[in-house]
Amino acid sequence: MSEPKPPTRRPLATFLRASSDAAPAADPAAPDVMAEPPLAQQDVDDHDQVSVFDPPPGEHGDEHGETSAFTTAEPLPPASGGDDDVGPAGSTRRADPDDTLRAAATAPSFLRLPGARLRTPRWQWGLVAGLVALLLLQIAVADRARLAADAGSRPWIAGLCGVLRCSLPAWHEPAAFSMISRDVRPVPGQAGALQVQASFRNDARWAQPWPSLRLSLSDADGRVIGTGVFAPRHYLDPAVKAESVLEPGQSAQIAFRVREPAASTVAFTFEFL
Repeated sequence: MSEPKPPTRRPLATFLRASSDAAPAADPAAPDVMAEPPLAQQDVDDHDQVSVFDPPPGEHGDEHGETSAFTTAEPLPPASGGDDDVGPAGSTRRADPDDTLRAAATAPSFLRLPGARLRTPRWQWGLVAGLVALLLLQIAVADRARLAADAGSRPWIAGLCGVLRCSLPAWHEPAAFSMISRDVRPVPGQAGALQVQASFRNDARWAQPWPSLRLSLSDADGRVIGTGVFAPRHYLDPAVKAESVLEPGQSAQIAFRVREPAASTVAFTFEFL
């Protein structure tokens, strides 16, 4: 009579599969409940137990050959602190600011740090200053007529035009002419003709063109009986050009004749225009 054979021990994975196949179908009307995994059989030997959470044998084992259900994550390398970079053999190297600026310049705009600023070369600032100075110079030359008419700006605009060889309009200040002497007399032998003589001086800081003269005649009651304006071409000698100027401090004498509007002329006045 042969000895009875011990019952065959099936692996745990096969046991679990059989249990899964034998499970009754779930009722659709029943609430969803997560099924608990079956417990490991007590009669399975230690060498037959395999956990789905355990790593393959020989990995992450301790000195006794036992494996752990959970592995410990390896620690991350320490982050570099500040601007120091770790070099070979544990040495530290200070980050170069120029490298940081070049990296910020080449990086896309969405990757640039908010605080990263690019240095502007000095020659670019010099170029901008030169362009601004050239623009101001062009504005001054184009508006030189108005600037030359102002006593405060005429000296420097005159010096600028002296360098650039540009022309300036003559200074015009009629109030700066001073009357030195004047006289109005009848012309002998010519009824109704008057001889006018005057001497005046240019007291302005700059040269002025010859002024226009306004002559007014009055009667004994102070009423103006006649007035006239005489341009330089009317009272200057033909040998003197009307476009010439009187230098500062220069004096001039003029003489011309006018027709008397009435025989009652007793007074006259001069005015520079």
